[in-house]
Amino acid sequence: MRVALYARVSTQRQAQADGVVQQLDRLRAHALAQGWMVGGEDVFRDDGYSGARLRRPGLERLCGRAALRVLDRVLITTPDRLARHYDHQVLLLEELAATGCAVEFLDRQMSSDPHDQLLLQIRGAVAEYERSLITERMRRGRLRKLQAGLLLPWSSPPYGFRVDPSRPRDPAGVRRDEGEAAMVAEMRLVRG
Repeated sequence: MRVALYARVSTQRQAQADGVVQQLDRLRAHALAQGWMVGGEDVFRDDGYSGARLRRPGLERLCGRAALRVLDRVLITTPDRLARHYDHQVLLLEELAATGCAVEFLDRQMSSDPHDQLLLQIRGAVAEYERSLITERMRRGRLRKLQAGLLLPWSSPPYGFRVDPSRPRDPAGVRRDEGEAAMVAEMRLVRG
C-alpha cells in the first residue's frame, strides 16, 4: 500500500513551534502501527499557508502525485488541516477519490455512512466559523495597534523610506533612505 502524509499550519509562528512536525510525528506513528511504509517523496507539508486557500505548494504536489495514481491512501490529522472551508474539503476529497486514493483522518475515521458525512459537514462548518473568528480578531487587533500608533498603515514603505526587516510594520523601525529622499526632493523642485 502506497501511503502519503499531509500536514499544514497557517502561520510561520506555528511552523516555528513545530506544529507541522507534531502532526507528521502522529501520522508516521499511525502509518507504522498499520505496517505501512511512507517514502520521503510522499510526505507533503504546508508551513504558513492558510487552509482557506486551495493554492498551497504541498497540497498541489500531493494532488499531482495522486493524479499519477501512485497513492492508495493519504493520512491527515483532521479535516481542517486539509481545508478550512467545507466546500474545499469536499472538492479535494472528491479529487483524491477520483484517482483511487482514500483519505483517512486520524481524529475520526470517515466513511460514506450518512452519519459520518454529516459529521464531516459539521466539522467543515465549524472550521469555517473558527477561521472567520480568527480573521475578525486579527482585524480588530491590527486596528487597535494602528489607532495607538504601534502599527504602520501600509505593508510596504513609500518611496524614500525603509523599514527594519525584523519589524516591517513597526513605526519605530522606519528610516529615511537618503538616496531616494533626494530623488523625491528633486522631483518636488521640478514639479513646483
